Amino acid sequence: MEAWMEIFLITLQAVVTLLGIGVLGFWIIGRHRVSSETLSFLSVLSIDIAVPCLVLASLVIDFSPQKNPDWWHMPLWWLGFLALTLLLSLLCCLAAKREHRGEFAMGLFYQNGLFFPLIIITGLFGTQNPYFIPLFLMVFLHPTLMFSTYSFFFPKKGHAQSFNAVRFFNPVLVSTIVGMTIALIGFQSYVPQFVKAIFIMVGAMASPLFMMILGGNLYQDMMLEAGGRRKFYYAEVVKFSLAKNILFPLVVLGILILIEPAFPVALIIMLEAAVPPVTAIPIFAERSGGNRALCSQFIVGSFLFSLVSIPFVLYLFSRFFPFPG
Repeated sequence: MEAWMEIFLITLQAVVTLLGIGVLGFWIIGRHRVSSETLSFLSVLSIDIAVPCLVLASLVIDFSPQKNPDWWHMPLWWLGFLALTLLLSLLCCLAAKREHRGEFAMGLFYQNGLFFPLIIITGLFGTQNPYFIPLFLMVFLHPTLMFSTYSFFFPKKGHAQSFNAVRFFNPVLVSTIVGMTIALIGFQSYVPQFVKAIFIMVGAMASPLFMMILGGNLYQDMMLEAGGRRKFYYAEVVKFSLAKNILFPLVVLGILILIEPAFPVALIIMLEAAVPPVTAIPIFAERSGGNRALCSQFIVGSFLFSLVSIPFVLYLFSRFFPFPG
């Protein structure tokens, strides 16, 4: 039970940190401190400026192919995980109402793959541990995937009828290509320190901005009354949370038990399967003509459910993959 409580407290810290920032955004919009137009500007700032800087900071500063000659193994594991989660997402979205299946599948497919696992790994193993680099190598292409493909979940909304080169070659993809090129040719030492500092500081805004935007959107979507009633999607949120927080990690755990990968690989894949959706999915939905309010409620439901589900899943995981002493 001590292991269960330790994991619970670490998970609680991760969820409360993110939701606390979301509450701040909720309060700011509720008190009319900023306008809806400002919220839209913050969405652009987070996706087109902060996330590319976060990608560049990770690749230019933290990634070294020379120190990690087997770095290419983790992206291959990521591709396998990606194929599995896409299949599960497309199957599970059939449980949703037809008009909500795009939001349902997108929320299941795009997990909070970096910030949430980072907090949990740090809490479990401290700041000096061997799991940060494998985590980064597992997910460094994840932002590019998300920001280049989200519109394909909404093929009938008029936003994703055909391939859009401008949408595909977005700032996140460009920053990934530039960062990988710099890292692979060993050019990091030529990047000035002040440029690296800019990448770090601006990139650090990404997660807080997403949560503040989420809080502001929740106020607009849930507290503003339509026809005298607030619109809550209780049934859809319950189905989504059960799929994302319980079904996904249990299926992945079963596969991990069968294939028996090394502990670092198994741990990171398990975390990727167990964490809630990325907090940017309401913005993705809005940009693609989807239901932003529904995606916001998916995030809140899954985040709250993760207080119980992640400790439970990691406890089961530890029974088959014991944590190193």
